[in-house]
Amino acid sequence: MFSRIREDIANIMTRDPAARSAWEVITCYPGFHAIVIQRCAHWFWQNNFKWLGRFTSHIGRWLTGIEIHPGAQIGRRVFIDHGFGVVIGETAEVGDDCTIYQGVTLGGTSLSKGAKRHPTLGNGVIIGAGAQVLGSFTVGEGAKVGSNAVVVKPVPAGATAVGNPARILEKESGNARDETAARMFAAYGVTPNGDDPLSKALHGLIDNAATQEHQIERILAALKCAGIDCETLETAEKFDPDQLNKLVE
Repeated sequence: MFSRIREDIANIMTRDPAARSAWEVITCYPGFHAIVIQRCAHWFWQNNFKWLGRFTSHIGRWLTGIEIHPGAQIGRRVFIDHGFGVVIGETAEVGDDCTIYQGVTLGGTSLSKGAKRHPTLGNGVIIGAGAQVLGSFTVGEGAKVGSNAVVVKPVPAGATAVGNPARILEKESGNARDETAARMFAAYGVTPNGDDPLSKALHGLIDNAATQEHQIERILAALKCAGIDCETLETAEKFDPDQLNKLVE
């Protein structure tokens, strides 16, 4: 037990630049308190002391503002940063080295008793503040969920989920810069080049339209030089791809 506590303290010291000492972590970090209390509650739950497990969990909720059902399975070195308003359901599974920020819900969408209703987080997953991960699916190893995203479907390993409903941005393979960024810790699930996939698609459409307009202008100029006069339509507002790209951003 004490080795796990030392491991948790060292993990928080590594991930949170605001942590100045182990004593500060032990006395002032509600995420640390919630994990320790949940281990006790989980032990009661596993040994058929169901009410005592729930009551211990309830005390932890009073003290920390973090609600973790005693039936939830929490891995090693899980860091709940700030943590107020975090809710983790009964059949949720959280892998090793995960980071969960304030306001996150790992919730269920089914009312079937005894069934797997809550999500499973693989190792190294980061869930940004206010994100809602709802359902009995898996968020793959090393995946990131952006702040305020609402995830209702599986997230592949290494991918990023953003938006409501969440859209999946797959990890691009073969790009050395992206692979290096993926290995680095990303606070709140924010990563370099981690754009919304819808935004990327819109940028692509705008750039394509700008290219087509330029090609049409060249075709019209060539026809005019060849003595072929095309019918002149009413002049429309000049297409400005840079302005549209800024609006999408």
